[in-house]
Amino acid sequence: MATHLDNRHEVGMKKLNEFTDTNSAQSTHEKIAESLKDIAPAVGEWITDFAYGEVYSRNGLVNRDRAIVTIASLVTQGTEPQLALHINTGLTAGLTGNEIVEAIMHLVPYTGFPRVLNALEVAKVVFAERGVTVDPA
Repeated sequence: MATHLDNRHEVGMKKLNEFTDTNSAQSTHEKIAESLKDIAPAVGEWITDFAYGEVYSRNGLVNRDRAIVTIASLVTQGTEPQLALHINTGLTAGLTGNEIVEAIMHLVPYTGFPRVLNALEVAKVVFAERGVTVDPA
């Protein structure tokens, strides 16, 4: 009898592809898995099978909502390389540049100016690569 765990790689790949812009020069989960295959191949499998096959594929949130939650979490942790990847996936999931900027700015009272400033610099780079314009308010 097949279980949910038996097909989580397939489910994860499908969900991961919904977040991946193949036209972007930004890092992708596939590139991360490839770069680690010689020292930690299991990490790539965990990203696909667990993160996307189990967590991202749950019911209850649409892709753009999951993307904004992930962006906010990464900003608060100060993890700029992963933030760049997830700003990119957020754009692919349908977030606008303005929404991403506003979400990052919203974190000032919770995480502080330094992390927000760093995150906005990361967003500028991703937006430039993707040709995204922002209407500053």
